[in-house]
Amino acid sequence: MQQATVAVLFGGRSSEHEISSATAGGVLGAIDRERYNVIPIGITRDGVFVLEKDDPARFRLDADKLPQVVDNGSRIIWPMPGGPRELRVERENGSVESLGEVDVVLPILHGLHGEDGTVQGFLDILEIPYAGGGVLDSAICMDKHFMKIALEADGIPTAPGITVRRGRWNAEPGVVRGEVAELSYPVFVKPARAGSSVGVSKAHDESELAEAMAVAYAEDDKVLIERGIVGREIEVAVLEGRGSEPTRASLPGEIVLTTREFYDFEGKYLGGDGADVVCPADLTDEQTGRIREIAARAFDAVDGRGLARVDVFLTDDGEVIVNELNTMPGFTPISMYPKCWVATGLSYADLISELIELARA
Repeated sequence: MQQATVAVLFGGRSSEHEISSATAGGVLGAIDRERYNVIPIGITRDGVFVLEKDDPARFRLDADKLPQVVDNGSRIIWPMPGGPRELRVERENGSVESLGEVDVVLPILHGLHGEDGTVQGFLDILEIPYAGGGVLDSAICMDKHFMKIALEADGIPTAPGITVRRGRWNAEPGVVRGEVAELSYPVFVKPARAGSSVGVSKAHDESELAEAMAVAYAEDDKVLIERGIVGREIEVAVLEGRGSEPTRASLPGEIVLTTREFYDFEGKYLGGDGADVVCPADLTDEQTGRIREIAARAFDAVDGRGLARVDVFLTDDGEVIVNELNTMPGFTPISMYPKCWVATGLSYADLISELIELARA
């Protein structure tokens, strides 16, 4: 079997730089080396593309010292469209060498400049196939305001909420407070365009709203305020269907909170205490089937490509409410997305291969 060359792209300019780098450690360690030749490309916090060492241990997930991409002086030279897809690297001493032709890029980037459609557009312009979401679904799902619009237009229930831009909050905070009170506390305050758990706070009453807004506005000038939904937190891993096949949804997993009030950044990515990831979730067959169906519908509603994690709430009265979609979800070996596929019968290594083959197809 002739090997395909895969450029693994990670790091990036967002606040989730380290998580992306840690994900790269998991992917580099698990990717099928008999099928794929790997070129690790890191993106520094300043947006510089550098050739990284193909060393999974260098990027292992360590909560005390998270990995990151540093500028090592190398520079990736991307191929121009219309010609051979030859990647080259300029070394620190100015010498240039070929890395060979790349068959597909695997962008494991979270947040801005990675999960928002920008790098997808860049690769589209270069005419290089890539795994994961496309420009449209990435951009829609990166902006929680527009994601809700797309879901609700397709009849998929979401949490009641309002969007408040920074200028309006500064100009008429009293009016906004009244609208939030109508939603009823507690509420979740989220930056519209940041990673799934970055800058998110829970405001139990009006006295906590201003601080929650400040935390969110530190990430984005558009903030989503949603009624807190009481229910079980269920997550489904979704894969695009091959060819004309339908969208595939994994067995659902569940976030079981013990001492943590909600599934925040530390609980999600750093293995912090107080939140357990359980897959498959303890659900009836009817609940499992309905949640998988809604997850696939949500993926299709945003013109999903490649993959997404669909997060839903299952309320006490059995209603399924979609919270959000992530087009490049946490992808470390301990993350919910791969765990759900493992529970459904697809190993971590095979999942990586499937994403690459979807892109090549």
